Amino acid sequence: MPLFEIFDPKAKPRPIGIDLGTTNSLVAYVRDGRPVCITDCNGAALLPSVVFYGDQGVVVGEPAQREAASHPRDTIVSVKRFMGRGADDPETRRLGPYAFAGPEEAPNRRVVHFKVGRETVTPVEVSAEILRALRDLVRDELNAVGPVVITVPAYFDDAQRQATKDAGRLAGLEVLRLLNEPTAAALAYGLGKRAEGTFLVYDLGGGTFDVTVLRLEDGVFQVKSTGGDSALGGDDFDRTIAEELLSRANLSENKADPRVVRTALDAARAVKHALTDVESAEWVMDERRGTLTRVELEALVKPVVDRTIPAVRRALRDAEIEASELDGVILVGGATRTPLVRRVVRELLGKEPLADIDPDQVVALGAAVQADLLAGEQLKEAGEDVLLLDVVPLSLGIETMGGVVDKIIPRNTGVPTGARSTFTTYADNQTGFEIHVVQGERELAQDNRSLARFTLRGIPPMPAGLARLEVTFKVDADGLLKVHARETTTGKEQSIDVKPTYGLTDEEMENMLIDALDHGEDDLLARRLAEGRTEGERVLLATRKSIAAAGGMLPDEERVRIEKAIDKLAAAIAGSDPDRVRTATEDLDRATTPLAERRMNAAIAQAIGGRSLDEVAEEVEAARGVDSHVEEHQHGRANRGQGE
Repeated sequence: MPLFEIFDPKAKPRPIGIDLGTTNSLVAYVRDGRPVCITDCNGAALLPSVVFYGDQGVVVGEPAQREAASHPRDTIVSVKRFMGRGADDPETRRLGPYAFAGPEEAPNRRVVHFKVGRETVTPVEVSAEILRALRDLVRDELNAVGPVVITVPAYFDDAQRQATKDAGRLAGLEVLRLLNEPTAAALAYGLGKRAEGTFLVYDLGGGTFDVTVLRLEDGVFQVKSTGGDSALGGDDFDRTIAEELLSRANLSENKADPRVVRTALDAARAVKHALTDVESAEWVMDERRGTLTRVELEALVKPVVDRTIPAVRRALRDAEIEASELDGVILVGGATRTPLVRRVVRELLGKEPLADIDPDQVVALGAAVQADLLAGEQLKEAGEDVLLLDVVPLSLGIETMGGVVDKIIPRNTGVPTGARSTFTTYADNQTGFEIHVVQGERELAQDNRSLARFTLRGIPPMPAGLARLEVTFKVDADGLLKVHARETTTGKEQSIDVKPTYGLTDEEMENMLIDALDHGEDDLLARRLAEGRTEGERVLLATRKSIAAAGGMLPDEERVRIEKAIDKLAAAIAGSDPDRVRTATEDLDRATTPLAERRMNAAIAQAIGGRSLDEVAEEVEAARGVDSHVEEHQHGRANRGQGE
């Protein structure tokens, strides 16, 4: 006798986890204490991340995939690679056979606009359509949709994370948290197997690559380091194979035809999947056909796979661990099914990778676990106690005098987190602070990604070094940054949610850490020079003011000696040797010491003239606190505060 499933209309909607993937997307929830993926009416858990904009409306998934060959410009595939990307980014034009809105149709060049039919849509809107389709799957299964955790690549920057969160809101979802994909995978493995130890997660999906080193111990999941490339994945395999197929089919000259490009990419993906299990497979492009062997395919894609190796080594180095010390290697993402990828990982790390949880599903399962924990549902009721500690992938800081970066939150700091630094004014009578927030590992602001600029105004004129500006950075559990600035003497303050409108380019995301290593010595030299020049210019300004106010207290011989030291310091500042700047600054300081002492004695004599010793002692005691307050700032440099 058939049974009806009974739903309690008063029951709270189940929290769900979503893997918003480049090639496929999935949704999962926790049932009877274990995470499971929701399937469609055909029993398929994978929803192709494809959206078709047709005359009859929007179609998502397999039906949209079927339209790709005949409507290549109106069918958006792998939209995740466009998240946070600018319209003028060269990589944008390389990612598919699409038509993009020009400056007259979409003046904001920092956001991609696809031309589909008579309208234009952004990557956020396309992603929202995929999320709506997943939401409908949940409603069919559970009757209601609870709060969600959406996974993102660990190396997504602030713009890409914000775009993902916006897509969730646009789809009508309550986004509990964004969760890094490798961390989600480890969460699925850790709870399912009660595993403990140090693991490396190698996540090669359709469009992104992440590597994360985690420590799992007593229910605590601590991310030790993370790295990767937000524009590297199985799509790059497909493009490389498609180029070869076009050449073999004598269609290389037709690459401007969107239909030919889409047909080649579809054929490449099909033969790639087939060669996972067999040694040779047939490819078909219209009436043209041929055979590709696994050996030939591996020769084509090996340069792409090799691009993942430096990030793996860097993650191990950042975690201060050797490959031999790992307790396991977890494979995530459909591209890790490729035999070449598994072989490269095994040879690189000396361990057979774990892949007994479906690499396509493991991220969604981990997201469901995290959603359940955050919502306080079944897993907590079952006695599970899990603490998840993720990290900031790239350092966050602000630009200080001389173009130098003061890193307030270093990369691989656990999130959520906060930190505060204190700064002061460089010149007399400043009435505002311009705050420039940057992201990256280089020593100078110009070599990092600019995230935001804002100005704190209304500061009363004060001598240089007296104003105190406290800048607080707070990174939430989603990895999104909020900056708060406050001038302590006036109470003036301002806050900003850092929401850049476009993300890091491929080259920046891939090379930021490499550049920091390659240019480490040069960067430190440039930083020393910038700081030396800033300090030297401050000393020059103060000395010239002292000379002008000295009057008869400065003998001619001493004046000549000081002016020679001034000229020497000015010449050093114009040069490029930080040691010369430092030496010249110290020489000028020594040359002006006698004058400073005479001016100080004269000021004291004038201050205490005709007054009792007790009165002077009381004033000295009262001023002692002010002196210690000012002393921190007398060199015009940033003072780091305590992390919150």
